[in-house]
Amino acid sequence: MSALGQPRERFRASAESVLDNRHTQGALDAATARLRDARLAAWGLLPDVEDLRERGREIRQLTIADLDRYLDEFSRALEARGGHVRFAATADEATAAIREICRERGAKVVAKGKSMASEEIRLNEALERDGLRVVETDLGEYILQLAGEHPAHIIAPAIEKTVEDVAALLGAVDGEELRPELEELTAAARRQLRAVFESADVGITGANFAVAETGSIVLVTNEGNGRLVSALPRTHVVILGLERLVPTTRDLAVLLQLLARSATGQPLTSYTTVLTGPRRPGEQDGPDELHVIVLDNGRSQLRRGRYREMLNCIRCGACLNVCPVYRKSGGDAYGPVYSGPMGAVLVPLLVGLEHAPSLPHASSLCGACTEACPVKIPLHELLLDLRRDLVAERVAPLWERLAFRLWALAWSTPLGYRFTTAAARLGAPLAGRLPGPGRAWASQRALPELAGRFRDRRR
Repeated sequence: MSALGQPRERFRASAESVLDNRHTQGALDAATARLRDARLAAWGLLPDVEDLRERGREIRQLTIADLDRYLDEFSRALEARGGHVRFAATADEATAAIREICRERGAKVVAKGKSMASEEIRLNEALERDGLRVVETDLGEYILQLAGEHPAHIIAPAIEKTVEDVAALLGAVDGEELRPELEELTAAARRQLRAVFESADVGITGANFAVAETGSIVLVTNEGNGRLVSALPRTHVVILGLERLVPTTRDLAVLLQLLARSATGQPLTSYTTVLTGPRRPGEQDGPDELHVIVLDNGRSQLRRGRYREMLNCIRCGACLNVCPVYRKSGGDAYGPVYSGPMGAVLVPLLVGLEHAPSLPHASSLCGACTEACPVKIPLHELLLDLRRDLVAERVAPLWERLAFRLWALAWSTPLGYRFTTAAARLGAPLAGRLPGPGRAWASQRALPELAGRFRDRRR
């Protein structure tokens, strides 16, 4: 079962908890501001960033439009180089395929690289039910695994943790007190994870991209764990969202320029690894077997509708760093996998609006996410479309649908507008004391004075 859905009440309850936590607020503000400023600086060094963004958008659009062809081309190219490809229509099919691979090889320890797709299908839970020890080896993911939490950010999963939090978590593993200093914490993490790399029977990673013409898997990381997970264990399993294809290595070069700059502000990340098949005769490095699980899990449905542009997403996290809602509510409010504006759009599309009805409203519609997106996905417009769908599909509560219908009716005439705004001006002082949504709204805001005529502007 997918881990994507979340109840209606979750967003508000989780966001309120984070808003009251100064510790988390400080960590969120510092980290997102740093990533946002780094992106802007990196974009500023490009001779024509808008041209590059447009090229990236065009590559993604053309790939999704002809995705069946590129999936077939990728499969044939990888299998010709000794790899194995399986297609999984659902999360359950994907976990079943990976469990089978681990079981047939008698695996006991699984080392994992960072993979949002594995979070999406609840892979760790499935493998642990089979008695396997599953260890996240990306430092941020490892920290959250020790804390029993889910990623809070696509690029920086432990973004809400401070150095003191990390020292406490890593120190608990060895039963010793660690100082909150980067060198000491890095040495502790390296020591703890080294044993995992050496003993793992199976390595599992995600994939930032897959190149159709060569059958290659591309991993983009800032830590060496991605190469260790994919090279040391005898079996390497890749979970590949079917939309992550690019036609050629030339297209890959364009998207790599956009991904690193948008995610962390780097021209390129520390490690850009291209894997083309398992280890060949005479080669010393690499796995004996390479299995790629191509995950659908609702993605094919998006290709046929007006939300297909969401498949263009390259998972850079830039939209999270500029979103005023995410920067205050934190990642957990969106559910255990995808967060921020991209999550507010993608999660309802994958699981159904009825399972994530609050997410389309988790936006101020300021458009900052669209402006930051390296491949120009109109995120705020897609959120508006989802809000319309909530009404059309009667997912929104009856009182909410009725209230907005009456509002639209009243404001469709000058007389109705004047009457309702006059009533609102008289009732404004009572808004914070009335029952219902007005109280919650007014508790966090100062209600502005409403103009008597639509053309009036009050400052």
